[in-house]
Amino acid sequence: MKKLASLILAAAMLLALCACGTENQSPAEKTYTVGICQLVQHSALDAATEGFKAALTEKLGDKVTFLYQNASGDSATCATICSQFVSEDVDLIMANATPALQAAAAATNIIPILGTSISDYGTALGIDSWTGKTGTNISGTSDLAPLDGQAAMISELFPDAKVVGILFCSGEANSRYQADVITPYLKAAGLEVKEFTFSDSNDIAAVTASACADCDVIYIPTDNTAASCTEAINNVALEAGVPIITGDEGTCKGCGVATLAISYYDLGYTTGEMAAEVLLNGANVPEMEIKFAPNVEKEYNADVCAALGITIPADYTAIA
Repeated sequence: MKKLASLILAAAMLLALCACGTENQSPAEKTYTVGICQLVQHSALDAATEGFKAALTEKLGDKVTFLYQNASGDSATCATICSQFVSEDVDLIMANATPALQAAAAATNIIPILGTSISDYGTALGIDSWTGKTGTNISGTSDLAPLDGQAAMISELFPDAKVVGILFCSGEANSRYQADVITPYLKAAGLEVKEFTFSDSNDIAAVTASACADCDVIYIPTDNTAASCTEAINNVALEAGVPIITGDEGTCKGCGVATLAISYYDLGYTTGEMAAEVLLNGANVPEMEIKFAPNVEKEYNADVCAALGITIPADYTAIA
């Protein structure tokens, strides 16, 4: 009996020592697991994920392990992925695009969540009195480029246009937000504005055709479904001879004439730097301000411009 008691006591002491060793580890000595939930594969979101991983690897080296999951454009899959991350008790979740952020928010209010490629956090999270920070376990970066500048670009490039069609997915809350914000700028410039929404990739070609039939110019905000279907959009718009201004570089590269764009790699990199602050320095996520892309640039798609016979001003840069 005494021998058994001694063994139990020894085991308890060993467990206590192990626990103390873990608790006394400095942040720099720990290893971390970060879950990445990306809504869909397209160039903008891919670049944001790459930037995020690059920044965090630069700070943590081999002390960070990434669990990357792509939801293939399905919000329900985002929910499954984020629930899995919670079950695996990851140290931080990076949610790439609005449905991924919403799924992560529903999955946990404890694990730190950093979003990227989110246009408006107040809209995405249903926060009415937006102050620039969520007050919850969520922070991150916004991909919102100046919408007044994008509206001005339409007037600059197409001064004779009378009707602008805004083309976006009805299921993406941040696309709706951008449409609502840019519309007054377009109307102030004397343009008539019409909205054309599609529910998914299955009806995007038909809706694009309707927009081309009714409008002089089409505007596509940062919209994940549109970004993953640029070939279908381009096939319709080019044949109709209708130019498209986009909210991001990736969509412009696929079907647009020009964009006032951010670097999604830089945006993801900034998100990775924020993650390092959380993991290494214990930054208080509820008090972290949402950050924005450091720079915007006027860019154009040389191939589409040539096909439509559009001359672009000298202060625009051709998309590589």
